[in-house]
Amino acid sequence: MNSELVVGVVSASDRAAGGVYRDEGIPALKAWLGKAIIAPAVRYEERLIPDEQPVIEAALVDLVDAKGCHLVLTTGGTGPAPRDVTPEATLAVADKVLPGFGELMRAVSLKYVPTAILSRQVAVVRRQALILNLPGQPKAIKETLDGVFAAVPYCIDLIGGPYVETDEAVVKAFRPKSAQRPRPA
Repeated sequence: MNSELVVGVVSASDRAAGGVYRDEGIPALKAWLGKAIIAPAVRYEERLIPDEQPVIEAALVDLVDAKGCHLVLTTGGTGPAPRDVTPEATLAVADKVLPGFGELMRAVSLKYVPTAILSRQVAVVRRQALILNLPGQPKAIKETLDGVFAAVPYCIDLIGGPYVETDEAVVKAFRPKSAQRPRPA
């Protein structure tokens, strides 16, 4: 049984990586996960990188293949602007594409902003890891994770990762009855 969940958190932003402003994506990801995940212990691998497809691809490969991440969350670079290449980088390193996540992320975001239709977020599996592209703004990160994270723990189960338990006051992980484990007393 894995005693820790290794999570890669990646912010793809030219300006934040260049020191023009403070990155808010990685702190927002870690804050949300810190409230949502109650077991196992979480170890983070952080990357603040520019919007460069080869750099993003290299970071994702390193996080999964070398650092052993079970979950990688990216923030930023998912819009239609020329420098927004996070989805392309994510798809380039994928073993499997999970289109349902992107569909749901956009549906969730459309409840808040009409420009959610411009998002190109994707989710993929690479080896033992689920990689999800999230929006760049902290408020949108929270809204999106609130909407899709219920499926993440079971996906991690299915690809060989640790059994992730969530605080049901934040998000209730969904698993079929056959995949549920009793909580320790």
